[in-house]
Parts: sequence; structure tokens; C-alpha cells
Amino acid sequence: MNLNKALKIIKNNTQLKIGCVMLIILIAVALFAPIIAPHDPNVLSDDMVVAPSGKYLLGTDGLGRDILSMILYGTRTSLIVGFTAAIIAGIIGTLLGGFAGYFGGKIDGVIGEFINIFMMMPTFFLILIVVALFGSGMFKVMIVIGLTTWVGNAKLMRAQSMSLRDRTFIKSAEAIGESKLTILFKHIIPNGIFPIVANTTMGISGAILTESSLAFLGLGDPNVISWGQIIQNGKSYLVTGWWMSTFSGIAIIYTVVTFYFIGDGLNKVLSPKLNNVVKGGNN
Repeated sequence: MNLNKALKIIKNNTQLKIGCVMLIILIAVALFAPIIAPHDPNVLSDDMVVAPSGKYLLGTDGLGRDILSMILYGTRTSLIVGFTAAIIAGIIGTLLGGFAGYFGGKIDGVIGEFINIFMMMPTFFLILIVVALFGSGMFKVMIVIGLTTWVGNAKLMRAQSMSLRDRTFIKSAEAIGESKLTILFKHIIPNGIFPIVANTTMGISGAILTESSLAFLGLGDPNVISWGQIIQNGKSYLVTGWWMSTFSGIAIIYTVVTFYFIGDGLNKVLSPKLNNVVKGGNN
């Protein structure tokens, strides 16, 4: 897909267009946080629990740190965690689902049971246990979230593989002697990856919410600035310093909505059947 075609697709899908604009803003904030931030987010001052004003646009927290600067730097943490965890979940889900759906038989049975086990587990509580046992560094948090949120991608890829394995071009590849692994990575996965792309994009918002929840519970990385951490610090000041938790919460909502728009837009673009249903309903 060339750039002009991609831009045309984005232009013709309102949700995708809005989501991309919102994502560009997020990325710009993350990249230029040191330039945009009016104060050093780690510097303590005597201006503690100061309401939004000209000097502190979003106020300060209980330690005198500028909330706006902390939110701007927290954007970096959220995007890094979200993208990394979602990519890990996407890769694991794609590989397991692809193997299960294409090879079938005992392999499908074993992977299917593995998927069912993870589906029955309360994922967030599993993440809590693992983080509590092995530490709460940002790298560990990303890995744990990625390793526990791949089930949806695996189910989608398995269904795609089962549908594709009976297609004529797959049978032709098998007839000319291509190995099963070659067919899986050359034909099955590339042709069945589109729903996983959309689902993984939505998974970014889920990973960001999970990281924020862990930080709110005190299980995030204390060495990095996180939106959940800001909310956790501000919960003691909900009456006298409402701005601490409020603006961080708005930042989380904005980010989640951004990736929902992109994921849902991609789903409509990459799924011809869904696209036809939407068009049919508009006629």
C-alpha cells in the first residue's frame, strides 16, 4: 500500500482520521515534552497544592510539582508501555493462533486448551500477582501485560488460519511442495493479519489502562512519571486539590479514545464484510 492510497483511506474514514490526528498530537507531546513542559516535573517547590493559575496552568501536587509538566512527561510512559505490550501480545497471539488454525489436530488441541486456560484466568489479578512477586519496573510491567493479553489475537488468528487453509492458493502452494512453515509465514499470516492489526491497536489502550491501574495501586515503576501515579498521589487531595487526579484522568480518557477510534476505523477499513454492512446500512 503506497502513501497516497493510505492517506486516501484515512481521509475517507472519519473515525480513523480523527484518531490519527489525536495520535499525532500525543506523539508530538511525547517527543517534545522537554520543550513544552513549563517546569521540571521532578523538582519539588514550596508551592504545594496550588490551584490552576498563570504560573501553574494545571496546578501543583502535594509536593509542589507542576501537574502539567508531569502529565506531558507521563505521555511518554503511557505510549511506550502501550505500544510495547500490544506488540508483544500481537506477536504471541499471531504465532499461536496461526499454528493452531493451520496445523490443526493435536497442535490445535494443545494450543486451544492453553487459550482456554488463559481465558478463564482473571487477567488483571494475574498481572497484580506477577508484578508483586517479580517487581514493578517499567520493563517488567510491559512484558507482563504483553504476556497476559494475547488471547484475543490468538483466537482471531486461529479463525483466520482455519478459513484460509482450505483456500485454493494454499492448496496450490502445498501441491507444489512448499513446507507448512513456509506457507504459514508466507501466505497464512500475511493474509490473515488484518483483524489482528485492528485488535492490537485497540489493545494499546487496554495496556495503557492496565499500567495506569497498577501505578494507581502503587505497583508501577516509581522511577518514571505515570498518569496513574499522579492520580494515586492526588487521591488524598480530592477535596482540596481536585485538579491533581482530574487532569490526569482526562489524559487517560483522551488516549484510550484515540486508540479506540484508530482500532475501530482500521477494523472497518481492513474488513471488507464489515465495510459492506456499514455501507449497506447507510443506503
